[in-house]
Amino acid sequence: MAMHWDVFLDQVQERGRYETRAEADRAARTVLALLGAHLVGEVRTELAARLPETFALILLNPLQAAEPLSADRFVRATAAWIEGATERTAAWDVGAVLSVAADAAGEELTRRVLLQLPPGYDLLFGRPQDTTIGLPPGTR
Repeated sequence: MAMHWDVFLDQVQERGRYETRAEADRAARTVLALLGAHLVGEVRTELAARLPETFALILLNPLQAAEPLSADRFVRATAAWIEGATERTAAWDVGAVLSVAADAAGEELTRRVLLQLPPGYDLLFGRPQDTTIGLPPGTR
């Protein structure tokens, strides 16, 4: 079931510590437009179904990406699209939006989203992966 628009934006505004809902909305639109270019097929469709309709349409009609961006380049691209943003503020924007999107998606769908993205996005979604799993004891 899709997260309600007010709930989604309230959570983005709270996590991003934005003074206004308009700032949270601008960040959400930019980040989801960039994210949509990196997701394909059922995963993108399922994520869109869990977002408010306005943001679902943005995810489904993304900005075009010539190639998958690394997590760092994704943050830099976000900074380029948001007037007055720096890489530091863009990282904050990306984290606020993607962590709320991950909450809306749930753990299983978020895991499938992360499988379509280059390494490093787990941190942007607020879902750091335990890289010690599968290592022999004593090497962690």
